[in-house]
Amino acid sequence: MDQECKVFICAGEASGDMHAAAFMAALRERCAPRAFVFRGFGGDAMKAQGAELLYHTDETSVMGIFPVLAKLPFFLRMERRLKQEILDWKPDLVFTVDYPGLNLRLDAFAHGHGIPTVHYVCPQVWAWHRGRIPKIARIMDLLLCILPFEPPLFDGTGLDARFVGHPLVDRVAETRREAHLLLPWGRGRHRVALLPGSRASEVARIFPRLLKAASLLYEKIGRDGSFIVPAASKQIRREMREILHRQPLEIRRLPLRIVLGNAREVMLQAEAAAVASGTATLEACLVRCPTVLVYSVSLVTELVARLVVRGVKWIGLANIIAGRTVMPELLQRDFTPQRVCDQLYDYLAEPAKREAALRDLEEAAAKLGHGGASRKAAELVKERFF
Repeated sequence: MDQECKVFICAGEASGDMHAAAFMAALRERCAPRAFVFRGFGGDAMKAQGAELLYHTDETSVMGIFPVLAKLPFFLRMERRLKQEILDWKPDLVFTVDYPGLNLRLDAFAHGHGIPTVHYVCPQVWAWHRGRIPKIARIMDLLLCILPFEPPLFDGTGLDARFVGHPLVDRVAETRREAHLLLPWGRGRHRVALLPGSRASEVARIFPRLLKAASLLYEKIGRDGSFIVPAASKQIRREMREILHRQPLEIRRLPLRIVLGNAREVMLQAEAAAVASGTATLEACLVRCPTVLVYSVSLVTELVARLVVRGVKWIGLANIIAGRTVMPELLQRDFTPQRVCDQLYDYLAEPAKREAALRDLEEAAAKLGHGGASRKAAELVKERFF
């Protein structure tokens, strides 16, 4: 029972790092007194749980065609090294979290060498093309899904696909239980959160428009408000400050503060939010913060996405889960400062619209399970492999 177990664990972005760390803690608890050694790539949360990181999410969190192409030599070297590590280290299990571009190739490699594979967070086959489903089913032994409509997609493939609930449900519950942080809101009555993304490329494209929207909104509400911008890392905070410094004087003088982390707490205290598409929009749903979803990519990336993504009405998970618009989406050319301002103003000044938004978010959140995703994932892994 006390034999050491080796898990090669891989998460390429901040959200995956958080999910992986929670799983590591749950697996140790479920399998005690058996000892576990974790190695792979991830972020600070995994490192805090004792994982040996070969690469950090600061290096791997890249989105968009051109940023990925610019780092292609790095990613090719990284993939070769990780595959060699799998061969040399001979883990008992390869556990990959989201980040399908690289992680599915690692799953295929490990599975081909007889090493059990588990993937946590189903690839978005419902958004891209479903023709990938049989291939995905062949390269893994267990798929842990965090959205309720995903397991049926793999019916008939032979893959054991299980819905464990969304791990953010637990993270949000923890935030609600903790004593509220004293955040640097200004003296204004209306509190608005601005979340322009967690990647440098997102922030560079989205943050200037959100700043302009904040300026318009500030005037529209009679200067009776304040804004907080959570930064995902110290580097992102530096880049946000540089962007803010380049803005016109009226924007630089806004009652706006950039803080490090605490995005959920900021949205929990905010009256409304403008949030870049991604995990943070689902967090906004779970904390019941009326939100407008925004996003912008390069023209080339947009054209490629239009060719690949078919039959998808929304990009926001809250909308996809609800099956209707519960969080307005302003994308590409529709993402203008004036439209963001107008939407946020409705949440602040129109009680009926705010109440409707809160009811919609409640409905979507209820479909994500009642918590315990990491514990359920760990229990399934223990049953199958340990």
